[in-house]
Amino acid sequence: MAASPLTIGIDEVREHRGWFFAWGIVLIVLGAIALGSSFITTMLSVLFLGWILIFGGLFAIIHAVVRRRWHGFFLNLLAGVLYAVAGFLIITNPAMAAVTLTLLIAMLLVAIGIFRLVVAFSLPFHHRGWLILSGIVSIVLGAMIWDSWPVSGLWVIGMFIGIDLIFDGWTELMLALIAGRSAPA
Repeated sequence: MAASPLTIGIDEVREHRGWFFAWGIVLIVLGAIALGSSFITTMLSVLFLGWILIFGGLFAIIHAVVRRRWHGFFLNLLAGVLYAVAGFLIITNPAMAAVTLTLLIAMLLVAIGIFRLVVAFSLPFHHRGWLILSGIVSIVLGAMIWDSWPVSGLWVIGMFIGIDLIFDGWTELMLALIAGRSAPA
């Protein structure tokens, strides 16, 4: 009998379900810590982004200089300088970077929500109520973030990271539990 796409890999999960279970617990705990200290999580994630941009920019500059006879020299050099400058600006003022990124997230959520509603009301398909609900939730979340901006910029990113870690941990836990229940006899 051919394996279903839904059952591929379940043997791996079943064999190592203790690890999946433990990893799920770790992610849930880390998510709870991130939620409990969303300001610190936001600042750390923004600083991490800044350092990644600085190092990426430096490597792009080095690449451009080493390969200066290549036609893409100026593009790589310019991109490297822009990355490094953006990273430096983020590192020197992580709170302002977090506030700015949070405003972009709020605008993105509103735009995505509007797009989902337009699609849901423009195209006939089954279960479009879920797309309508998703659009409304995106708009409401974006509006809530925007309404409390700029203060929300100091905690929203950390809160999103915490929520994502908790849901990811919950998924790992459920995989471990389901694999345990479906163990072959």
